[in-house]
Amino acid sequence: MTTTLRPAEPLQQTPDGGRARTYDVCVNSRRVGSVRLSTDPGFGAASGVISGLGVDEPDRGRGRGTVAALASEEVLRGWGCAEVQISVPADSEAALRMARSLGYTERSRNMVKELPAEPPELPEGVEVRPMTEAEYVGWEVRAREQFAQSWIDRGVPAEQARAKAEGSHRRFLPEGLATPGVAIHVVVRDGRPAGHLWTGRMELEPGRWAAFVYNIEVEEEQRGHGYGRALMLLAERVAREAGDTLLGLHVFAGNTPAIRLYESLGFRTTYVNSAKELR
Repeated sequence: MTTTLRPAEPLQQTPDGGRARTYDVCVNSRRVGSVRLSTDPGFGAASGVISGLGVDEPDRGRGRGTVAALASEEVLRGWGCAEVQISVPADSEAALRMARSLGYTERSRNMVKELPAEPPELPEGVEVRPMTEAEYVGWEVRAREQFAQSWIDRGVPAEQARAKAEGSHRRFLPEGLATPGVAIHVVVRDGRPAGHLWTGRMELEPGRWAAFVYNIEVEEEQRGHGYGRALMLLAERVAREAGDTLLGLHVFAGNTPAIRLYESLGFRTTYVNSAKELR
């Protein structure tokens, strides 16, 4: 039997070269599942995305998903993509095994925490305050550069990484500190900033919104003093005060100290985000 992809809708294209299309997964022309292929608007038309890959229950366990993934990669190659990204639910062991077997490497993960009814108290002696406009100017440049560098360190071409960082800041900080729903705080030690926290809201899934930690950073010389934990507790307070019951974040693979901190605070991984080169 032959597993193939059959277009389920017209190809969608954008002026900047982006593409998207849903396909039926077929076995000898019989539909057994579906998959969504697109290019990533953040990284550009050279980066493809496989999403929503699913095989109907009666046809699972027969390698249909693996063949459909490989066929999807071929379609993306035809679109001119140099890499492909996938996001797999953390509780889907079969999908995670398939991703590893196909050569995908974890880049990051999404994590969430269901917030308690009562917001946590900050550690005694920790001073936090809103960021000032003067501080924002320098912070925004550094935060954007650090975000781009995190992608570069994981194999993303510098031009794409910087475009991703600039696009993210335009999207989520269009009015700087005055952006509705955004809060940027500073943790202070001995009168000087020791770290920063940027929080806002994010649509985790269609129709499912949550508070979100966009950026958290503790100055290198101030690490190990509990400021990261204090800032995360502050994020919970900000979220609860805004009426949110769920707090999400994105953390890069390899940032073990941060992942351990988040897990110790009750965050759980929801999606593992991976990528591979298309050759």
